Amino acid sequence: MRRSVIGWIAAAVIAVGGAALAYALFFAGGSGEPSTDLTTPDVITEPTTTSEPSDGATTTASVASDGATTTDPGTAGGPGQYVIDPAQSQASFQIDETLRGSPNTVVGATSEVAGQILIDSNDLGASQFSTIVINARTLITDSDQRNRVMRSPVILDSGSDENELITFTPASLDGLDGVTPSVGESLDFEVTGDLIIKGMTKTVTFSVSAVLADESTIQGTATARVLRSDFAIGIPNVPFVADVADEVTLTLEFVAVSG
Repeated sequence: MRRSVIGWIAAAVIAVGGAALAYALFFAGGSGEPSTDLTTPDVITEPTTTSEPSDGATTTASVASDGATTTDPGTAGGPGQYVIDPAQSQASFQIDETLRGSPNTVVGATSEVAGQILIDSNDLGASQFSTIVINARTLITDSDQRNRVMRSPVILDSGSDENELITFTPASLDGLDGVTPSVGESLDFEVTGDLIIKGMTKTVTFSVSAVLADESTIQGTATARVLRSDFAIGIPNVPFVADVADEVTLTLEFVAVSG
């Protein structure tokens, strides 16, 4: 009898301690309001140069970071600028957990995403991307309490200005060399670059499926799987969360319109 009482007291202490921790993390997460509006990052290119075609006309070109030369956006046969429309786009994550003894899948999403693409109509493999920026502080799940705890230092720390943003900076594009765009044709390719979450940088490859819906609109989905442990993303030690998977699925559903 005495042992059972001690066990009950210990369980109560653990439960109270877990509740206190959850309570502390709740207030550490902040309000969830973004500190600033997102702006569309520029595509980084080298200084502009000029060339003279055989007919004597002068065209302007920019040299990409890999040394390739492309004509300015909007010129015939050159790249076109497409800017991600946050009103029609969504960045999300999906992770499995055991909640109160039952399996559960958590999905969080936000429309606070910015970026742009320069499409080369002669060769899609020469297209370029800006850094893609997501405001992690505005990620929303099906639980207000989870949302606030998620912004705490233990998990994303997005309540702090330092880690408010998640960024992905593309470095290479595979699967589109020599391909020219065609309206209505769906294309599958991969984009590899540096993903920064909570101050940690890892090289990640996104699998992308995209279509040129019309001359002014690109629609697509980009997906990657990462490990939360690679980005120092912890889990609060509370009794009702027994287990959380290490693998996280990241998805960007985007609509980009010509600028």
